[in-house]
Order: sequence, then structure tokens, then C-alpha cells
Amino acid sequence: MSTPSFIPGLELSRRFYVEAVRPLLEKSIPGVTHSAARLGGGSEVLGFDTARSADHEWGPRLQLFLSSEDVARHGAAITQLLSERLPKTFCGYPTHFASTTEAGVGTMQATDGPVHHRVEITDPGSWFSAQLGFDPRQDITLTNWLSTPTQRLAEVTAGAVFHDGLGRLAPARASLDWYPHDLWLYLLACQWQRISQEEAFVGRCGEAGDELGSAIVAARLVRDLMRLCLLMDRRYPPYSKWLGSAFARVPQASALMPGLTAALAATDWHTREHHLARAYETIGAAHNHLGLTDPVDPATRPYHSRPFQVLHAERFTAALTARITDPAIRTLPTTGAIDQFVDSTDVLNHLELTRTATRAVTHAPEKLSRSPA
Repeated sequence: MSTPSFIPGLELSRRFYVEAVRPLLEKSIPGVTHSAARLGGGSEVLGFDTARSADHEWGPRLQLFLSSEDVARHGAAITQLLSERLPKTFCGYPTHFASTTEAGVGTMQATDGPVHHRVEITDPGSWFSAQLGFDPRQDITLTNWLSTPTQRLAEVTAGAVFHDGLGRLAPARASLDWYPHDLWLYLLACQWQRISQEEAFVGRCGEAGDELGSAIVAARLVRDLMRLCLLMDRRYPPYSKWLGSAFARVPQASALMPGLTAALAATDWHTREHHLARAYETIGAAHNHLGLTDPVDPATRPYHSRPFQVLHAERFTAALTARITDPAIRTLPTTGAIDQFVDSTDVLNHLELTRTATRAVTHAPEKLSRSPA
């Protein structure tokens, strides 16, 4: 079988719903109200898929949302209907997915029998709870916000809704569109705090003859600066595979990319420090442009009496913290949300662990004291 021309996954899923799935539903099970979307995991949801993505869990797929009552009443019948009546291929891509690994990862494969499709039949509450650990159609607590990895929030708020007959997806996604204002200030403050804690180490490692250690610190700082820019632009930072792709879309990227790339490519600490200092000043100026705090001098300066050029990024932390009015947020430690203080994939993929870790570190109360600004 020849390889079909690449179609971005969201467009493929939209056409699959409109041309193949919805007609079968309307003809065979009329009167069942539904919503349809492509949300959740997958590079296509974030808009980063390429032809390479087709090698696993990519293809004609979507979520079909019913009321919980209709899932119980019709879910099995719809699954069987689609298995028996969906076309074997759509736009040149197989609609049948076969598991090829012990982990159950599915890949598109041709079949002469029933289609093992990737049309997930579910209800909104169950789906959101599985993805996030809570149902955003109810009150979103402070722990909910802090314990949910930004990758998960990106997956739920990106993607596409093709039809919302239930009228439940749009308000749920709108409630997750971005953090409440004071919480946003807090997360920005915590991200600046991370930078402040290591910005002097690029020079100190290098001065001690440890260029490798200096390079590692620089790489950590570049990652933190990229995540900071995404937070400043009100975008949920994705996990490492797509961090650079997402960063390329923020307004500061064109000005920052040459310097950040040069900092990573540098072979001596003086050059690394020079390029990072310029990046600090650019991002500091961008912070002031947001108008979230009183202006903070974005110029770099010596690190106390030592000959290292730094921003003293904790000044931005202090300025942001001073603008937080919600007492529940003001009293939080400067650790931030879960992926600002946890870097283990195994933890971040386990929502019960992220909630436990967040409560243990932040002692966050369940309720926000104020409504989002």
C-alpha cells in the first residue's frame, strides 16, 4: 500500500468524524445527543505532528462524548456499529489500530475483519476526570490547578471540538483556558525564583574549571527561560519533546533564539554568561511590558562581590508576589505547580502522585479565596 499524502492529524480527525462517523450515528442511532472532539494525548492535539507521527497512536481517531446515561445505554452498540461499518481506510489511512507492543501502543494496520477503531466512547465527566484528576465543570480547587502538569492542561485546552451537541465541552475547556490571575502571578514568581537560584552557577562552575558543569547549568537555565516565556504568553508549557516547538511561537522567540542557541553552543563560561545575560535583559523587559508589577530594572549586574553577571531574578519574584492579593496564594512556598518542582516523568504521568506531592509540598488549601480576575 502506498503512503498517503500527509494530512495534519486534527484535520484528518475532523474529516473522519464529519464524513464517516457522524453519518453512521445519525442513520443507525438517531436522536442520541453527542459531542465529538480530538483532545488529550498526541502530537496532533498540540499541532506538532508530522508524517513521522503516523508510526504510533496517530490516525483517524477522536472522542465521542455522550451523556453518562447514553454511554450505558448505547455505548457498546455504537462501538460495535463503528467496528462493523466504518470504512477500512479513510483518506488513504487504515482505520484499524493493532497493538504492537506489550504496552498496548496502537498503530494503523490494514484489516479484512472488524475495525478495531480509535473512536473513544465516553462521557465528559469521566473523560476529564481521567485526564486531569478532576471534573472542570465543577469548582476547580487550588490543589487541582497546582497538581495538574501543564502538559495535561495543554492537551485538554488545545485540539479541536468538531461538534458540541451536549454543550458541555466548551464551558469545561473555557474554565481551563488559563490560570486565575493571582495564581498566574504566583507561578511566574516561582519560575523567576528557579532562575535566581542557579544564574550565578554558570560562572562559578566555569571559574572552577568545570566547563561541563557550567554547560549543564546553562542548559537548565535556558529551559527555565523558555518555560517562563510560555507562562508570560499565557501558554501551558508542554513536555520536553515539544518545548522548543511551543517556545518558537511566543512573541519573544525570534529575539531570544539566537542568543539561547549560542549559550548552549558555547565552549567557555564567559560566552555562555554573555548570551544568557542578554536573554535575561530581554525577558526582563518583556515582563515590564506586561504591566503586571511596578517596573523592575531589567539590567544585569554583578553577583554580589563575585565577578559573575546575573539578573538577580529574585527581584521579579518579589515584585510579582507583592501583587498577589489572594491570601491562600500569598502564603504558598515558592515551589510553584507540580512541574516546577518535580521532573520525573513517572510522577507527572501519575495524577494521584502529583496530587499527593503537591499537598505535601505546598499545604495548599482546597479553595481559592477570590474569584479569578
